[in-house]
Amino acid sequence: MSSDVIEIRPLERPPDAVVRVPGSKSLTNRALLIAALAEGRSTLDGALFSDDTDAMASAWRKLGLAIVEEPAAERFVVDGCAGHWPVKDAELDVRGAGTAMRFMTAALCTGHGRFRLDGSARMRQRPIQDLLDALSQLGARVRSEHDNGCPPVLIEAAGLPGGTTAVAGDKSSQFLSALLLAAPCAQGDVTVAIRGRLIARPYVEMTLGVMSDFGVVCERLGDDRFVIRSGQRYRGRAYHIEPDASAAHYFWAAAALTGGRVRIEGLGPGSRQGDVRFADVLAAMGATVRRGKDFTEVTGPAQLAGIDVDMNDISDTALTLAAIAPFARDPVRIRNVGHIRLQESDRLRAAVTELRRLGVAVTEHEDGLEIEPSAVQPATVETYDDHRVAMSFALVGLRSPGVRIADPGCVGKTFPDYFARLESLRR
Repeated sequence: MSSDVIEIRPLERPPDAVVRVPGSKSLTNRALLIAALAEGRSTLDGALFSDDTDAMASAWRKLGLAIVEEPAAERFVVDGCAGHWPVKDAELDVRGAGTAMRFMTAALCTGHGRFRLDGSARMRQRPIQDLLDALSQLGARVRSEHDNGCPPVLIEAAGLPGGTTAVAGDKSSQFLSALLLAAPCAQGDVTVAIRGRLIARPYVEMTLGVMSDFGVVCERLGDDRFVIRSGQRYRGRAYHIEPDASAAHYFWAAAALTGGRVRIEGLGPGSRQGDVRFADVLAAMGATVRRGKDFTEVTGPAQLAGIDVDMNDISDTALTLAAIAPFARDPVRIRNVGHIRLQESDRLRAAVTELRRLGVAVTEHEDGLEIEPSAVQPATVETYDDHRVAMSFALVGLRSPGVRIADPGCVGKTFPDYFARLESLRR
């Protein structure tokens, strides 16, 4: 967006729309990394083009890989390096892309060379030590440059021996996903155990699903131990990426909030993305949810009911529930999402601050929020360079006048034309 502030106009009537959302960021970046490590060429159709996916693609290009972008066709064409990229000494800037930082850190340890991975100011505050420790247990030489457990990360790679490692599960599921994605390029078997409770488990299931699609099988020993046998290799292929459920859920929420109907095509019951479950949260609040083979549709009630919900598995949707909560007739309690304090912003603190700025009564807990039914007052919402703050709080403006979103361009991280698609609900 060209303006530093955008005002969201209330809808004049409930929407009745079929909304097309871009490809999944989580699937695109997993597929980009695997395609880069694979033997042969991969064509990724339905892919997302955003700041985060550009960070991943640009990093692999700097390492010497041929990656052709066809944004109009939503397609990447990747010539894989079979685990042997040409450039052996590189400084890589992944900006604000957490998936690129975590996944590339593990992948680069499997090769040969000296690498430095850096990112944005916020990325330099996001913990990565648990991943570095787990990689060290597998024989990697990797460390935090400033010895503070955060990026920049320095890697002196001489191949990854493999073995057994353990990683904490309670800070980011991306640590486990990073280890699993890199494991087929290790020299020996890799066994990864989870310490403690694993948050956002659906994202790990997504990782394993994409790995399987590209030819690598993971053995499961219970819920918390994963084995990747040596000798497996990713194989290039044509691959379709489904629409982004994390993007879709804003439009389902818009329907629930305004008493309208929104259908998202390409996201049916077989989706690998955990955030499709946000529709079930809306159903528990009184919305009607219809699912077909290749769509999910939400129709809003006259008024939303309150809810008390554990959102650990779908924590990327927690801010959206917080944003629509003031319009429910009963309190809304969001639980077990303390880890979102460590994401692009401290999302719990951001939600509390911006809800109060809008005149909403909210109580902050260490692991969540409790939001009271409230009359929303006009205000400019600060977004903390966090795409999910901007997209979630824009929904408030569909019901209440005078809601403005600061720094709307931050949505470019995952959904560059979000505001244009939100505006399409008026048609």
